[in-house]
Amino acid sequence: MPASIGDAAEKGCDMQQQAGGGATRKFNETMFRLDSRVAIVTGAGGGIGGAIARVFANVGAVVACLDVDADRARSTAADIEAGGGRAIGVACDVGSELDTLSAVARVVADLGRPTVLVNVAAVMDRSGTVLDIDLQEWERVHRVNLTGAYLMSRAVLPSMIKVGGGSVIHTSSILGRIGRAGRVSYTSTKAALLQLGRTMALDHAAQGVRVNTLSPGTVETDRVAYRFKELSPLQREALVSRIPLKRFGQTEEIAMAALFLASDASSFVTGTDLLVDGGGYET
Repeated sequence: MPASIGDAAEKGCDMQQQAGGGATRKFNETMFRLDSRVAIVTGAGGGIGGAIARVFANVGAVVACLDVDADRARSTAADIEAGGGRAIGVACDVGSELDTLSAVARVVADLGRPTVLVNVAAVMDRSGTVLDIDLQEWERVHRVNLTGAYLMSRAVLPSMIKVGGGSVIHTSSILGRIGRAGRVSYTSTKAALLQLGRTMALDHAAQGVRVNTLSPGTVETDRVAYRFKELSPLQREALVSRIPLKRFGQTEEIAMAALFLASDASSFVTGTDLLVDGGGYET
């Protein structure tokens, strides 16, 4: 067995690249690099979004960290810069068309045209059925989780297309596939993101834009910790036992999956949903 990915490449692990005339090329580690590419990550103030921003910067991307909380956005950017990367923090309410247009204009002016967009920003709903959730709550969740991805895509795509294409990633959830009782607003937005991704992939493939979705299972974030803090040890154990890998995911593991979808390693992948859930979808 080859000792490394590089050894596998030397033994002829070829990859057929369809874009650019379909020239055959050999696989190598540089396909996972994002050197000098401008990447926009929403919800980058912490959790999964913050992890994605940091991982992208570690492989050479210039990262625009967007978050509704300006201080958190700037904090992530400062961490990246302290580590030798290049990043800016931008305050942005993704549910506001004016904010998204303004944020993208700043990114283009300060960093250049983006070729990677990762829509992570999301809010949770309060527990309840359609009989419990009023219209204001329903619209609040949909405006951030679904309309936000639409508005960011609409703001970024013209610049992305002008430079020959790129990668758009919508962060859905395992709950977009299986649903969950009492989470009608949140789960419906995550399901809709799956179809937004598939349809955008069809619409923009000819322009060199790949569009995919990423569906995490339960991941150890501050939000999850807050929701689970009142559970008993027995209840937490029951939740973990449903996952075949017997643990929750880490934010960095979701970030590595996002890196695959953003990089040239996935150059023939579009219109798909990548589950990162420890096998939980099947259970």
